[in-house]
Amino acid sequence: MSAPQGRPKRRQSPTGAAQQRTPVTPSGEGAAGGGPHERPAGPSQGAPVSRRKVSFLALVAVLAGLLPGCAVPPTGVPQAETAAAEEQAAAWRTHYLQLAQAGGGRVFVLDPGRSTVRIYVFRGGRAPGLGHNHVLSAPAFAGFVYLPGAAADGAKFDLEFRLDRLEVDNPQHRAAAGAGFAAPLPPGAATGTREHMLGEDNLQAARFPFVRIRSLRIAGEAPRFAAEVEVEMHGQKRPITLPLEITGLPDRLAVTGRFVLRQTDFGVAPYAVLGGLLAVQDEVVVDFDLVGAR
Repeated sequence: MSAPQGRPKRRQSPTGAAQQRTPVTPSGEGAAGGGPHERPAGPSQGAPVSRRKVSFLALVAVLAGLLPGCAVPPTGVPQAETAAAEEQAAAWRTHYLQLAQAGGGRVFVLDPGRSTVRIYVFRGGRAPGLGHNHVLSAPAFAGFVYLPGAAADGAKFDLEFRLDRLEVDNPQHRAAAGAGFAAPLPPGAATGTREHMLGEDNLQAARFPFVRIRSLRIAGEAPRFAAEVEVEMHGQKRPITLPLEITGLPDRLAVTGRFVLRQTDFGVAPYAVLGGLLAVQDEVVVDFDLVGAR
């Protein structure tokens, strides 16, 4: 039977079934190509729904990145940069040994295998309940402490670690951090969290890999001291005062301390997405338990 006059015939598929015409939205190829357009059959086929789907998928992707489920080990470091770090550590060792020879004090080399350096990052934004707190840790670092005698006058220390070598959300560190870090993390997204926090939109670890903490002045008496330090991060230096507890002397050294660091003080924009719906807070807490031997 022929089709009514004035209406195009349907094309038949090889099996004889009529092929359905595909509606074309304004963003589709039909709009660009100038072909005939059909009105969408219902609200599920319109462009606004597509945008809602894209927004939802974007939110899922962001949440996956901000809510990691397992620790992410540090990435590889180019051989040239590793050599430069070893050269810096050797220079520090020479400097501290010269201090001990000149002043008769003691030099302690900090041991990363028996020490911990942790950075606590807190969820923020308008919907903090969708995010999680995070723990970054430094499995490798270089550090030296010089103690001239019983008094703190003349004592000094240097500590250096790499942002691009940080570990993200080590389960042991999370378990020890308390209730604020106890929420379970979904699996498979830790790599995204690492990229967000250490990438170009936040700490820019590839461009500014080193964090250095250098003492300027130490006051007090064992076991409690007050230290004025200079923190170098993101290419900028800022002074901070923090308390220290030093025990284990004279043959070994155990140092504990913590301080608050504001990312914006170093020109770092705290990570945020979706117009600030999800974000991390400006303030982070750095704490350390360092062990050294002579």
